[in-house]
Amino acid sequence: MSVRVSIVGGSGYVGGELLRLLLDHPAVAVAQVTSERLAGRPVTTTHPNLRGRTALAYVPAAQLQPCDVLLVALPHGAAARQIDALAALAPRVLDCSADFRLTDAAQYERWYGEPHPAPHWLGRFVYGLPEVRRAALRDAAYVSGVGCNATASNLALLPLVRAGLIDQQRDVIIEVKVGSSEGGAQANEASHHPERSGVVRSYAPVGHRHTAEIMQVTGLGRVHLSITSVELVRGALATAHAFLARPAGEKELWRAFRACYQDEPFVRIVRERQGAYRLPEPKILGGTNYADVGFALDEASGRVVSICAIDNLMKGAAGSAVQCLNLMLGLDERTGLGFAGLHPV
Repeated sequence: MSVRVSIVGGSGYVGGELLRLLLDHPAVAVAQVTSERLAGRPVTTTHPNLRGRTALAYVPAAQLQPCDVLLVALPHGAAARQIDALAALAPRVLDCSADFRLTDAAQYERWYGEPHPAPHWLGRFVYGLPEVRRAALRDAAYVSGVGCNATASNLALLPLVRAGLIDQQRDVIIEVKVGSSEGGAQANEASHHPERSGVVRSYAPVGHRHTAEIMQVTGLGRVHLSITSVELVRGALATAHAFLARPAGEKELWRAFRACYQDEPFVRIVRERQGAYRLPEPKILGGTNYADVGFALDEASGRVVSICAIDNLMKGAAGSAVQCLNLMLGLDERTGLGFAGLHPV
């Protein structure tokens, strides 16, 4: 029997990706999709790629019926303000926003500029990155989403962290280049096409909120994150610069990356000697749940550059959410996520 899943806040890019994935999921039936602004209109109004795939129409949140799993794709802050009502609708809730990613209410206030609306709920949510919390996700009733920039950064750094290779007395510098879809479906002055097209714009050189998420996952205390918009719709490329805690060669780095990711179904180590795609590249990951990671070593200085490419809407949001959903339901975590991407694109 299919698991009944409803999507709250389905008109945005993440909501659309959740719907696209779940319509083809063999164990799931999408019951309802909400949008206050578009209630009564077909979901294909905002997701034209789904024409002929579904007859669902948006409903207002007040018409939501109980279901087995509630996937929440509301703007940041909205889910936390109504979490009790949302949790009453389903025994399992997966929230894609930043509301429940941080475990410390004080850190939330520091990075998000206001007290957490429901701090007593923070400890009940499991962080939704399977590569970090797989065992806990299998028994979870409440799961948080992941930040796309944080996910790319965390997956770049985890092999080095787990192998104890990073000098934690020195700064770790991360630059993430991102596509325009990271800004969401609602247009603003910066996303207006004549203003956005062709840019290489450093829009968050310091103070990006995902820094807290990276520090929480990696345990690193000296993390500095910068975000740059580039001419791309989908994709995020994290380039992390760290210094070795002790001398190590490329063979040891290979061992660290393989030990971390050899059994991960959606993380691929990409480091080839030649070719256009010898290091991770977001372009070929569009629509996939894969994360490609690679590295380069400057032995003279002891600097390691670790790189991770993802589709920000997939592995950085909806794809990881469906991977978590599979774990929560006791399914193979690859279910419904087999798309390998396109080349050329």
